[in-house]
Amino acid sequence: MLNQSPSLDRVFQALADPTRRAIVERLTTGAAPVSELAKPLAMSLAAVVQHIQILENSGVIVSSKTGRVRTCRIEPRTLRAAEHWIAQRRDLWERRFDRLGRVLAEQSQSGKEKT
Repeated sequence: MLNQSPSLDRVFQALADPTRRAIVERLTTGAAPVSELAKPLAMSLAAVVQHIQILENSGVIVSSKTGRVRTCRIEPRTLRAAEHWIAQRRDLWERRFDRLGRVLAEQSQSGKEKT
């Protein structure tokens, strides 16, 4: 059964961009103002703000404004949901590979017994 969750789709779309992944990576060390997030990126502050808006709209990050400073932080629940979805698929494939390994081992053993 496919997971058709629009919010999960938005999370993966947001994380598909390397600039947004760099922002998320930086935020894993703690909250940061937008200006600090923009420093290592080779783009205008306006472009960084657009990336941040996409991350916010997907629920990956949240921001708050104090005076003129907008500070961003990771929203762990959203990332946990994406991690959970990936883990379910990983578990499924690991079980399939385990079964395949057993079948191949049985076939190999059967082939040795016949010779």
